[in-house]
Amino acid sequence: MIILSIETSCDETAVAVTRGGREVLADEIFSQTDIHALYGGVVPELASRNHAAHIGRLADMAIAKAGVSKRGIDAVAVTNTPGLIGALLVGVNFAKGLAMALSVPLIPVHHIRGHIAANYIAFPKLAPPFLCAIVSGGNSIIADVRGYTDISIIGRTRDDAAGECFDKAARVMGLGYPGGAALDKMAQTGNDGKYALPRPAIEGRPYDMSFSGLKTSVVNIVHNAKQKGEAIDDPSLAASLSAAVSEILVSRVMAAAQEYGHSKIAIAGGVAANSRIRADFVKASEEQGRALYIPPLSLCGDNAAMIGCQGYYEYEAGNTAGMDLNAFAAMDAALNH
Repeated sequence: MIILSIETSCDETAVAVTRGGREVLADEIFSQTDIHALYGGVVPELASRNHAAHIGRLADMAIAKAGVSKRGIDAVAVTNTPGLIGALLVGVNFAKGLAMALSVPLIPVHHIRGHIAANYIAFPKLAPPFLCAIVSGGNSIIADVRGYTDISIIGRTRDDAAGECFDKAARVMGLGYPGGAALDKMAQTGNDGKYALPRPAIEGRPYDMSFSGLKTSVVNIVHNAKQKGEAIDDPSLAASLSAAVSEILVSRVMAAAQEYGHSKIAIAGGVAANSRIRADFVKASEEQGRALYIPPLSLCGDNAAMIGCQGYYEYEAGNTAGMDLNAFAAMDAALNH
């Protein structure tokens, strides 16, 4: 089955062509990073306008690269939740028009389910059940993946996502936007124990997370130092923050794997590219004897290939939509059911 898939949940315009849920024939992405860097973060209106300007071109490029004709497409999959509502609507409306023109099924895909599915592309033999941590700029979730479409949330952030914590800290440290990669690089030469940063916990919810206070602590350290004319050891602050975020994530994921009896752990989302987090997960998994799956950096960020992969399993489960399909900024029910 050949699926053309579309991802426009934030600031990456992406179109892919996949086959059989695991094989990527083409994956085209237009990055808007340089556009939004001027403003220190994603501007929703600009994101939507650029999606509209480039999505048609990317679809033509993906189809040509895949070596298939438009009539050879069996279905169209699209991210319809969660994300920036204007950005999502561009992708959903384009997908609806394409599915109607080609007379093929339209498949709605939850963005978080797509991130989980990135691991199926990277590891063709991976199959549920397993535990998955989805960690990105907008989400920090621990999910019990019992089946390809049978997924439930067992832990999540109560406020900021881990990626937002990294980006906001990087901005106040003068590293620009997006700052996660720059902060990760800076942390390589720092002392991760120099700055005492909090590891918040949620009473009664052992797998839930909170990153707002951690972000605020970094901001306060930087602002207080500037007010007093003191120097900041930027590499050590970056390393201390990376260590704190990693400890929060890794400790919860490994404890959840133990409680839920999972021998396999997968990581997904843009923050999975962080070198400290990757290394700590490798170490913890080896110590507990659990198999660890972390996709390559190219599949950690937003892309349409992961949407096409999950779309295949959604189609197999009968999860298709009509021309009344809408976009939703937040829709957890679609992840759980």
